[in-house]
Amino acid sequence: MKSISPLFSVFTAKSPIFYFSPISQRLSSVKFAAPPKINSPDTKKPCSKSAKTLSAAPTIDPMTTTAASASPKKVLVPIGFGTEEMEAVILADVLRRAGAEVTVASVEQQLEVEAYGGTRLVADTFISTCSTEIFNLVALPGGMPGSARLRDCEVLQKITSRQAEEKRLYGAICAAPAVTLLPWGLLKRKQTTCHPAFIDKISSFRAVKTNTQVSGELTTSRGPGTSFEFAICLVEQLFGEPVAREIGELLLMNPAGDDPKRQEFNEVRWSLDHTPQVLIPIANGSEEIEVVTLIDILRRAKVNVVVASVEKSAQVLASSGTKIVADKLINATSDSIFDLIILPGGTAGAERLHKSKILKKLLKEQESAGRIFGAICSSPAVLQKQGLIKDRKATAHPAVLDKLKDGVNDAQVVIDGKLITSQGLATAIQFALAIVSKLFGHARARSVAEGLVYQYPRS
Repeated sequence: MKSISPLFSVFTAKSPIFYFSPISQRLSSVKFAAPPKINSPDTKKPCSKSAKTLSAAPTIDPMTTTAASASPKKVLVPIGFGTEEMEAVILADVLRRAGAEVTVASVEQQLEVEAYGGTRLVADTFISTCSTEIFNLVALPGGMPGSARLRDCEVLQKITSRQAEEKRLYGAICAAPAVTLLPWGLLKRKQTTCHPAFIDKISSFRAVKTNTQVSGELTTSRGPGTSFEFAICLVEQLFGEPVAREIGELLLMNPAGDDPKRQEFNEVRWSLDHTPQVLIPIANGSEEIEVVTLIDILRRAKVNVVVASVEKSAQVLASSGTKIVADKLINATSDSIFDLIILPGGTAGAERLHKSKILKKLLKEQESAGRIFGAICSSPAVLQKQGLIKDRKATAHPAVLDKLKDGVNDAQVVIDGKLITSQGLATAIQFALAIVSKLFGHARARSVAEGLVYQYPRS
């Protein structure tokens, strides 16, 4: 089997911010260069082999299609207080798109868990209900103190140890390899990678600095910035190369060596003399990868982020089944002034955002006052419907790009004055970093990117 994972670039030195780009048949063809290396010296797992040229993209609905599976694979993703939300949500979302039956289980005494960046996630069940289940994969997200919370859970330790003993797949990312798996004795004779801040805890003989490492049944990865590569590698091991290829394209992941770019028109300064106040409205059907990535990265940059639900309850059910709890309801923000309002995508979620009268009022006031606003994925079409894009340049998910009057199809992020838009899903990281760069400057964006283990240019 030929590896699919190295076909998708995680780090691109040529581009100032971005590492993903679409492979949709809607976009023009691109050139390919050498992919990042995913090592597997002691195994012939599929992610270890060299990449070949991508074949033509399958005909799929890029926002809603999930891969079919004759017999659903069962996956456990445990979470605890302080779990890194990007890693947990990207894992669950990507694996569900591939056709896996994913269970997000809380190791706490409550289902609602506040993650590392303050995002409130609601687990599907308690870890105790999973103790007798047989999983095809157990995948541990990182974050601190989340990794320590997972380590201290005896039920999870027994589940994961049994997984390793019975030669079924298990994996960990970020701090979890060193903080969780190492004390459990599950890294013995395994080549392992993890977040740079924890790599010294692993034996120098076994520690490697690759973005994703496959060693027997164990797969490890470095951090939020490598989460997509990690998830696709796991998809390939569970479902094979064709499904991994399809999901990579569905996520708008960047083909290795592609030169994705940010385009800016009518450049203006966004710098403020106070802590930026940002509103992220969410709804049932919002795309969880985009929601969580925006929240996590902006809060890492010291932005005051308010997550507001346009539904009747603070809890929403996102497009791939993740339950997210907002900070407040949208009506509690009706008299507030925000420096930036940013709409996440998701087809159903975008439509529900469009129907919110309060959000429509806030967006109209935002544009009239000359403040910053933007959208990702399918939500730029919402701005278009509300007459807020006007004659400005914008981009969107390839499936809705033709709904924009003057859509840009050759950039992942487009900035025009105080409007910012992006294509969606895997471009959410560069979208969020572009916002950080505009608000605070290059140095702050680079610092945030380093914490994500995401390569960012020095200048």
